[in-house]
Amino acid sequence: MRTTPGSPRAWLRRHPLFGDSALAAVLAGVSIAATVVIGTGDTSGYGPAKAPDALSVTLIVLGLAPLVLRRRWPFVLLCVAALPQIALAALHYDGGSTAVASLILLYTVAAYRGLALSLAAAAVAALAYALKVILDDDPANWTRHTFAMVVAIAVWVVGRSVRLRRAYLAELVDRAERLERARDADTRAARAEERSRIARELHDVVAHHVSVMTVQAAAARKVLDTRPEAAKDALMAIEEMGRTAMREMRGIVGVLRTDGETGELSPQPGMGDLPGLVDQMREAGLRAQLWIEGERRILPPGIDLAAYRLIQEALTNSLRHAGPAARAWVTVRHEPSELLVQVEDDGLGGTGEFARGPDDRPGHGLVGIRERVALYGGILRIGPRHGGGFEVRARFPLKD
Repeated sequence: MRTTPGSPRAWLRRHPLFGDSALAAVLAGVSIAATVVIGTGDTSGYGPAKAPDALSVTLIVLGLAPLVLRRRWPFVLLCVAALPQIALAALHYDGGSTAVASLILLYTVAAYRGLALSLAAAAVAALAYALKVILDDDPANWTRHTFAMVVAIAVWVVGRSVRLRRAYLAELVDRAERLERARDADTRAARAEERSRIARELHDVVAHHVSVMTVQAAAARKVLDTRPEAAKDALMAIEEMGRTAMREMRGIVGVLRTDGETGELSPQPGMGDLPGLVDQMREAGLRAQLWIEGERRILPPGIDLAAYRLIQEALTNSLRHAGPAARAWVTVRHEPSELLVQVEDDGLGGTGEFARGPDDRPGHGLVGIRERVALYGGILRIGPRHGGGFEVRARFPLKD
């Protein structure tokens, strides 16, 4: 049963000391009033009771006072509360509602403490009741004793059930929180991976097209005065290359839209677009050639895009760093169990890694290539070519 915030029950749950104090005061008042009104009547079941006096009232108050702090030290207070009750039985006073205090403390131990301590509390309550029975003038009243035992067992079982239910609900809440945290972590990881993929795609698109446009612009500037028609052709190629770059960038960035719009979607490039890529590089001034060996087969989309981006990045770096008279060769070999991609040039590229000019800053091309190849379990080699130049070679395993 859920508690409405701001209700009296919710306030009492936030201030348990007030409720327990009120409970102890009510039980004490009822017990004292009952013993005073009834007088010497047998209300406790321990035989003829003495007339109430200051001692009996004091013992009743001491027997019910532990209820005030029952949530803090229930087991200790259960032991303390048993002493005034035993004293009342030994002196043949009417104990009033002091037995109820023992039941409440027994329930508190069972509901808020572990199994071992709750069993110890049950043993203490049984021992205290046995001592009161021994001190009773009528210990053979088995009906009353059996009823008291059944009530005590029922109270203990209810307390344990409440504790187990509370622990079960706490476990469900904790599990839900763990699942929520795990889901948030998975979402953040997926977003980071998607951002990394988009960054690689943007780099490949921008680096390739801007590099080609830069070379075309430089060529147009050199022949602008002497060969205006050639400069016009170079400017038209730059215009077309810029439109292509914008179209691809819209397709990539379109997935980042959050306002419900859809970007201009177009198929991702693949190995079938290699002839067009090589033609672009030739128009930009790189003497590139393409060889495709083996029986062509349909490649997985991821490997298809990764191999294309690798060739695009390698040719772009050859265009930028190999020199004006360099040649480049692209070899694609389809084998039954793997795809071999090799790009090499005979230019003046640097050693060890993709060379960079004095005006270039380290980019993400090499990192992106390594990530793409490693993602599909491939093997990558980047370095100087035997006999001069530079070489990029990758092997992608193909599964049936």
